[in-house]
Amino acid sequence: MNNLELSEQEQIRRQSLARLRELGIDPYPAAKYDVNAHTDEIRDNYSPEKNNYQDVCLAGRIMSRRIMGASSFSELQDEKGRIQCYFNRDVICPGDDKTMYNEVFKKLLDIGDIIGVKGYAFVTKTGELSIHVQEFTLLCKSLKPLPIVKESDGKVYDAFTDPEQRYRKRYVDLIVNPKVKEVFIKRTKLVNTMRQYLDSIGCLEVETPILQPIYGGASARPFKTHHNAMDQTLYLRIANELYLKKLIVGGFEGVYEFSKDFRNEGMDRFHNPEFTQIELYVAYKDYFWMMDTVEEMVEKVAIATNGTTKVKVGNNEIDFKRPWQRFTMFEAIQHYIGVDISEMDEAQLAETAKKFGVEVDSTMGKGKLIDEIFGETCEAKIIQPTFITDYPVEMSPLTKKHRSKEGLVERFEAICNGKELCNAYSELNDPIDQRQRFEDQLLLAKRGDEEAMVLDEDFLTAIDHGMPPTAGVGIGIDRLTMIMTNSESIQDVLFFPQMKPEKKFEYDPVEAYTAIGVPAEWVPVIQKLGFLKVENLATAKFGKLFNDLCGINKKGKMNLTNPTQDDVKSWVEKAGGAVVEK
Repeated sequence: MNNLELSEQEQIRRQSLARLRELGIDPYPAAKYDVNAHTDEIRDNYSPEKNNYQDVCLAGRIMSRRIMGASSFSELQDEKGRIQCYFNRDVICPGDDKTMYNEVFKKLLDIGDIIGVKGYAFVTKTGELSIHVQEFTLLCKSLKPLPIVKESDGKVYDAFTDPEQRYRKRYVDLIVNPKVKEVFIKRTKLVNTMRQYLDSIGCLEVETPILQPIYGGASARPFKTHHNAMDQTLYLRIANELYLKKLIVGGFEGVYEFSKDFRNEGMDRFHNPEFTQIELYVAYKDYFWMMDTVEEMVEKVAIATNGTTKVKVGNNEIDFKRPWQRFTMFEAIQHYIGVDISEMDEAQLAETAKKFGVEVDSTMGKGKLIDEIFGETCEAKIIQPTFITDYPVEMSPLTKKHRSKEGLVERFEAICNGKELCNAYSELNDPIDQRQRFEDQLLLAKRGDEEAMVLDEDFLTAIDHGMPPTAGVGIGIDRLTMIMTNSESIQDVLFFPQMKPEKKFEYDPVEAYTAIGVPAEWVPVIQKLGFLKVENLATAKFGKLFNDLCGINKKGKMNLTNPTQDDVKSWVEKAGGAVVEK
């Protein structure tokens, strides 16, 4: 990387890096650094009366510095928080050689560098808990400056808040916005709470394939890839349902998996093409048992992540305390829009959908129409945790027919804050019925439904061997985390969400500049100044451009032969611009 590609700050940091090496200081040491305390522990437990923490070893990133002659302060940030560190020249350098303080600490270290400090805790005259540093070690020299977030009187200035930059550079986001970590710590608590609960009721955590020869278990478009050695088309899984059911066939009575699933569909603040869900299948249970289980488990998650069943989400306070409200799908539609659709045929459903502004097309069957009506007119109105039960059979090709209601299946979704939290069934275990449902899905696919399920012969063979009555559920971890952390976007609860490629600037080739007389070695300098195309030079003030070029040459120690003002004037003229002398 040449100096032209670096900012002034980056160039200075590389010069500091070289000087550190000249002094015999390794800016990236390999040896372990034994940390014996963290900032939060010291803040919570230090007592002047006890005179504790008198031999501490901390490591972290320099987040601020105040250089004041023979004494200086810096703020050190580790995983747990920040603490002030006090540096005194004669303590750091007790002998005649003051290089470690006067040059290394004062001149060669920067905000963002990672250091280790050894010393003792004390309280300054202004009442600030601090570490009196007796020795420090450079552990990592940072070459890029951090965005500086300033705080004064409780107000934050120059915050790193641009969402796109935060998501693209999550590592910077975590450094300068440490509260972001709390979201991901809660996410881990959420997952661990679910895992502990399911283990406690006797379920086994398992792993199933991500690359699958047939995508199944949900209605969605898959990502497609190719296995070269086997010369076989494979798909990234859209769900792990069918594999888990095969394990139930094999004799396991309760299995679950935290799975990464992939769906080749749109992106918005509620959807990411790669997402996490937990799927759970338990033999000899039904969807009533699963509703009770989901209620109990999510209630425990709320308490573990927030200390209470009541969670603030936007302007709403949501209470996950059991029991949750329950509606059948038809009851919910009638409750929220006042229309009974339970006896409508496909044509009547299409007309009803249009009446309420729901878009319809010829690919939609009866089940899809009902789903669209509910989704567009009811779902957003459901704020408190609510189970929506008893779906039409057309919507649920993997679900057991209702034991007492013709045309319905034993399925529920939990809705909260206007969005689906989970989807669950009394699983279909009749192999003949299952084959017919798959064939019905094939007919929908022929009508153009890209999300229709494919027929999985291996799964049908498995349940031909007999699958016990089983209850199953899938819970979206990302969406549940959004609710438990009051996050507005799914990108806020993913460390590295999928992003569209950054727009790249278009540059003219070197030959386009040399054609108007610009020496090839000066082209990168001109482009660094923002003249990415020859035609852009037409807008330049040649006097300023001349000064800028000479300044960069000198400051960057590039050793190029400076152009004359007449040279620069000629370039601007040939680029087609009106020459402005100043």
